[in-house]
Amino acid sequence: MTSIDLNADLGEGFGRWRLTDDEQLLSVVTSANVACGFHAGDAATMRRVCELAAERGVTIGAQVSYRDLAGFGRRAMDVPPAELAAEVAYQIGALEVFARAAGARVAYVKPHGALYNRVVHDEKQACAVVDGVLLADATLPVLGLPGSRLLELAGKAGLPAVTEAFADRAYTDEGTLVPRGQDDAVVTDPETVVERSLGLARFGAVTARSGARIEVRARSLCLHGDTPGAVQLARRVRRRLEESGVRVEAFV
Repeated sequence: MTSIDLNADLGEGFGRWRLTDDEQLLSVVTSANVACGFHAGDAATMRRVCELAAERGVTIGAQVSYRDLAGFGRRAMDVPPAELAAEVAYQIGALEVFARAAGARVAYVKPHGALYNRVVHDEKQACAVVDGVLLADATLPVLGLPGSRLLELAGKAGLPAVTEAFADRAYTDEGTLVPRGQDDAVVTDPETVVERSLGLARFGAVTARSGARIEVRARSLCLHGDTPGAVQLARRVRRRLEESGVRVEAFV
């Protein structure tokens, strides 16, 4: 039977401000990418999300980012590799405290936003992320885009490299994500997102923005939690997958 993990970016709030409906999304997804305070999230938020995830058996992952709270981690930044490695390890360590307090652990790492896109091609930044993961825990899987420098370097370093796909993001013919600043970078039609999810899970393929059919083989499918109607859409995606014989389960 075909299987796939469903992950979502959670804990993306700060203080009294909350962006994601963590409680409802944790009833749908199998892995939670928890913001570690650099692009969103604070100590109380991290603790709350870890407790909810542990209660529901959802795997906890550290979503590490550039230090860019004002820009939500989506602004391009040039961070020296040694500094970036330390900051990645710092974020993982912070989340690990709350995961362990909840009776769980940080089980994988996923970059966020500008960092995620940067490490697709930038070897130095990708190497810095890998170094940070190794510093925190040399057994942690790394979640990223198929064919990225990040996953290539993670594998060479002995870290499990896990591929990820996006049903609600437009793809280039090369298999990379269309930058958010460009037109039609985000797929907003719910039915299209549902069908793209099924195509990625069952056939490892998706239609690029050009109309070309491209191969995107992934073990995990990201459902963005900061889009309007995210909870309802996530439920539709999971229901469609399961009705089509796809087993939904965490990759860790």
